[in-house]
Formats: sequence, structure tokens, C-alpha cells
Amino acid sequence: MKIAVLVSGGVDSAVVVDLLTARGYKPDLYYIRIGNDNGEGDCAADEDIEMCTLIARKYDLPLRIVSLHEEYWDSVMAYTLRTVKEGLTPHPDMMCNKLVKFGYFEERWGKDYDKVATGHYASIKEINGKYYLATAADPVKDQTDFLAQISYEQLSHLMFPLGDMPKSEVRKRAVEVNLPNATRKDSQGICFLGKINYNDFIERHLGTRPGPVIEIETGKKIGEHRGYWFHTIGQRKGLGLSGGPWYVVRKNVRDNVVYVSNGYDTRKQYGKVIPVEEMHWITENPFDSAQGAGADPEQGIDITFKTRHTPEFLTGKIYQTPTGGYRVESDSDVQGIAPGQYAIIYSPNRALCLGSGMISLPHNSKKN
Repeated sequence: MKIAVLVSGGVDSAVVVDLLTARGYKPDLYYIRIGNDNGEGDCAADEDIEMCTLIARKYDLPLRIVSLHEEYWDSVMAYTLRTVKEGLTPHPDMMCNKLVKFGYFEERWGKDYDKVATGHYASIKEINGKYYLATAADPVKDQTDFLAQISYEQLSHLMFPLGDMPKSEVRKRAVEVNLPNATRKDSQGICFLGKINYNDFIERHLGTRPGPVIEIETGKKIGEHRGYWFHTIGQRKGLGLSGGPWYVVRKNVRDNVVYVSNGYDTRKQYGKVIPVEEMHWITENPFDSAQGAGADPEQGIDITFKTRHTPEFLTGKIYQTPTGGYRVESDSDVQGIAPGQYAIIYSPNRALCLGSGMISLPHNSKKN
């Protein structure tokens, strides 16, 4: 089998290389250069490439460094800045996987291989002749929520060798086989930023636009913000308000107003109904599948779900609306439902990631 491995310089993808060579494969290694921002924020590319080169030499494998810089900025970053300017919360890591790593890379280089392997913590299960994205053995490291927008064709061409391994075992193996990056720290944050502060990045591209911070219960102005695009629903830190905690609970994009509510137990930061649009099912729509055949959309289908990267799952139902959209109704309160982010839909037993849809504004808030 002809395999390509996307290597990053981190320990996870390096262990993938070790696992595949131990099984007798001789994969080709690829490092994708993306994310430079006017010469800054290059994700420590030189150090990453050095690590990848050492891995390639250790296993006597070819390493190819390819650039998708322009494609990344024309797709992922254009989406990120557009979403922020609309007052929504973007998910650039999800879009990077869908559009760049398994999109442009697949079209140009990955198509020449039987499989493309990565160091993502996820699994693939075959059920009744169909592939499904499945959760990883390590619930803390599970990355299916970052993969929930990939297509069935992309999934069918992927390998996730770390899916059955907890992170501790990955680190242990890296030490045992003497990988040069065995103790290297995992990367944190959004890749394209590198060492750049997120707010500095947003300011450079969108500037500032001062506006009032309003206590939603009283209508009283209690502060001033530098632009609604610096804030997201559910945010607590970085507001610069005394007497907290304060939570961002609403934004009026038209009038550049940020609304906040006080207290850990404020009901304004919680909700149970999550409107979802642009729903993407990876393998099949459960309302159309054999399991869901004949299901009444108004009765809903039992699911588990997430609205952020966390090992915790929420339980509830998903409903198909008469207009073709969807809504998720949670059995428990959900904190900080942020339009623009994604509701990640899982099977009731949490084993399969079925797909995802973008959280939309409530109908009565879409003009704000």
C-alpha cells in the first residue's frame, strides 16, 4: 500500500511514522507550509521542518516540503476574518482540515496515494460496508470535533493510526524508539498565529471600533470595548470590567454593542435550544438512514453532541425543521452558545461522529 504521512514536527505524527514503518510500510512524508502572516506567525516552521527532517533520516524516508500558503489565506483566513467581521465565532482549525490538509493537499499530492495518514486522535470504523468517523480511545485528546466537516470521500482516503492509543502511550513509544521530538511540547492555539496575540492579529486586519458594553438586565453602560469582533458569546476574560465575573451574552453588530451579564449563575449565559444551519453529515443523514428511516423529524433523533473542544458530551435530540434546517435541543443547559461555532453531532453511545452544523443566530436576533 502506498501511504503519505502528513508530518508536523510534533510527536504525534512522528509516532505515526514509527507505527507504519514497524508494520512494514515505507511512507512518503509531507510537511505543509501554511499560515505566514506578512512574514510573521509561521508556526515555528524552521524548527518544525528540522524535526521532520530528523524523522525522515531516522527511518530513511523521503520528505517533501510543500506550500499551501496562498490557498490557506484565500480560504481559511478569508473565512475567519469574514466570520469575525459578521460578529460570529469562527472555527479555523476545522476549516483547515476540510479545505487545506484534506482538500488542496489531496487534490495535488494525496490523490497519488492509497491512503493519507495523520497524527489526529480519531478512528475510522467500517459498518455495513460504509466508513464512519469514530472517536479516539483518549477522550481528552479526541479530535473528531476538528474533523467533523470533512467529506465521506476524504474520510475514505484517510488513516488515523493513533486512534486506539492514549496520549501517554504515544509519548512512551516516542521515548522507547528514541524519537528526536519525544519530549517536545504539543503546539497550542491556532496554528496560523504562531506567537502573535489573537487580538493583535484581528486588530491588524479589522482595526478597532470602540463601542459601549451594556449590562443586559439594566440597559446601563458599564464600560467600553474596542470592537465587537474582539468578543464572543460566553467570553468571560478580557472584558476589563470590575465586580465580575461578567459574561458576554449578546452582540449587536449593527450598532456595535456588546451586552454582558453578571455572575457565575446568570441564566443569560445558558440555553438549551441550538439552531443549526449548513448541516453536514459525513457518511449519511440519520433521518434518511436505515436506522432513522421513517422517523418523524418533529419527534427528533437521540444524539450526543458538543459545541466546543472538550472531552465532555451533552445529550439531547436533533430535529429537522420544515424549512430544511435543524435544531438541537439539549437535555441540560449549554453555556455560551456562540453563533458561528459548530454543533458536533455524535451517536447516542458517543462512538461515532456523524457530522456538524454551524450554530446560527436565533431567528429574532438575525437583524442585530
